[in-house]
Amino acid sequence: MKKYVLTENTIEFFGITLYQIKAVRSFGDVGEGELGGWIAKEENLDQSGNAWVSGNAQVYGNARVSGNAWVSGDAQVSGNARVSGNAWVSGNAWVYGNAWVSGNAQVYGDAWVYGNARVSGNAWVSGDAQVSGNAWVSGNAWVYGDARVESSRHIVWFSNVGSENGTLTAFTSKTGEIEVTRGCFFGTIDEFEQKVKTRHSDSKYAEEYLILVEYIRLRFRDVKVTADGDNS
Repeated sequence: MKKYVLTENTIEFFGITLYQIKAVRSFGDVGEGELGGWIAKEENLDQSGNAWVSGNAQVYGNARVSGNAWVSGDAQVSGNARVSGNAWVSGNAWVYGNAWVSGNAQVYGDAWVYGNARVSGNAWVSGDAQVSGNAWVSGNAWVYGDARVESSRHIVWFSNVGSENGTLTAFTSKTGEIEVTRGCFFGTIDEFEQKVKTRHSDSKYAEEYLILVEYIRLRFRDVKVTADGDNS
């Protein structure tokens, strides 16, 4: 039994006709008769599950949204991209190429995920971050700001660390710097090191973090980012 139909409301996007969708029955958080976002064909949005496209979001090409996934806001999903599971793609985010976003992952803000990249688990990609190439972002990793992650060499994360057993994520930025996220902290590796020394002093947590800081510097030592933001 279908959960939505293509309406006669259309827009043209780079020569592609997109159709606004309308729910023909209630499911998940969608009510019967509710208008959704825009897709090029039925294959773009699974008729089963609670997957939905809302707002001004657009899904086209051979892209597919399935499971309980949502694409909302002004987000775009195209190419051969897949958004599945309980994943969310929202804001002005773009997911395209052969990229996959799955699990409980979220891609939002002005983030781009493309190429053969995979974002899964409970990972978040946001801000102006770009995840591309063959990069994988998963677990509880959080990538944002001006991150440029093209391969596994451009990102690393550690779970169950520190006094709160949280996740520490390190990645390259478009300027070539190593940036770190941990809880509400976001900054360069040098700033993180100073924050650790100030907050944790000589505790075992400081020792733990400082060991990871040295490992991160070693891991990223030969990783380069070109001036235009392409990783190498």
